[in-house]
Amino acid sequence: MLGHHIAIAAHFKQYELVIIHRKSTDLSKISDLKFESRIADLGDRGSMINALKGLDYVVNAAAYYPTVPKPLSAEIKTARLQMQFFIDAIRECKVTKALYVGGAIALTKSTTGVADESMTYDKTPENTAAYVQVKWLMDDMAQHAAESGIPIIIGIPSMTFGEYDYGPTTGRLVVELANQTLPAYIKGDRNVVYAGDAGRGLLLALEKGKIGERYLIGGENTNTDDLVAAICDRSGVKKLEKTLSIKVAKVISKVQETKYALFRGTPPTLSSTAIAVLSGGQHLNTNKAKEVLGYEAHLSTKDAVDRAYKWFKEVGYIKNKKD
Repeated sequence: MLGHHIAIAAHFKQYELVIIHRKSTDLSKISDLKFESRIADLGDRGSMINALKGLDYVVNAAAYYPTVPKPLSAEIKTARLQMQFFIDAIRECKVTKALYVGGAIALTKSTTGVADESMTYDKTPENTAAYVQVKWLMDDMAQHAAESGIPIIIGIPSMTFGEYDYGPTTGRLVVELANQTLPAYIKGDRNVVYAGDAGRGLLLALEKGKIGERYLIGGENTNTDDLVAAICDRSGVKKLEKTLSIKVAKVISKVQETKYALFRGTPPTLSSTAIAVLSGGQHLNTNKAKEVLGYEAHLSTKDAVDRAYKWFKEVGYIKNKKD
């Protein structure tokens, strides 16, 4: 989703676009774009170096993301290798500037209720959830790489809704609420941004950002109560009222992940990654992106939900009968 919208923003500015993808990638999903295709894999150092040759600007919108439960040591090893190979390729190919698209989970919790780019862990996070650990690790590696002379910038989008969310990822909330398959939700603060705004802001971070700096690319500060209400209203379904505490959610997640580890079958519906994302949400201060990059979100949370809903409906993810 983010990579697609960054590519659209690059097209708008008349960049010559190169899409780097795995051999197995279904390119029909990006048939609206004009691009040169290069095959590589973040887990293959040589292929990454070959893929980045001759490029001025590079965006890594495919950083490692834990999915099915695996040992934490294996998750960290994968994330470390993939990030190091990306950094090595930037160095070897003498890329002018590179952007690592990170996650807001790499920010520490703000005591004021609103976090900014300065929220940095001074040691490995105590939270052992794989998602927290790998996102912190890659963020930390990017910052250290910049300190050693690698021209890398960190762009951190907030909770993103919009088109091209195959999977879906964050849009799963829209799909499940619209299809009335979500039994409950977890309360919490959020910052929501439309994917098109996020793509435009991330490209600005690449163009105008300072090496080694983080930039929060966000939209409106809100909460899950209001977000769920907005999605249900757009979907024409009764508002979901049932909520789940983080404590109970963690117990359910642990049971599901243990069952999967022992017997495989269907992956957990409430993974430790999902818990980490939901429990780590907070309001964000995006003033730095506004002042340094000239970035401001154009669309509201309601607009983002509307565009995501229409796209999910169009591609068949949403089955309800509301237009």
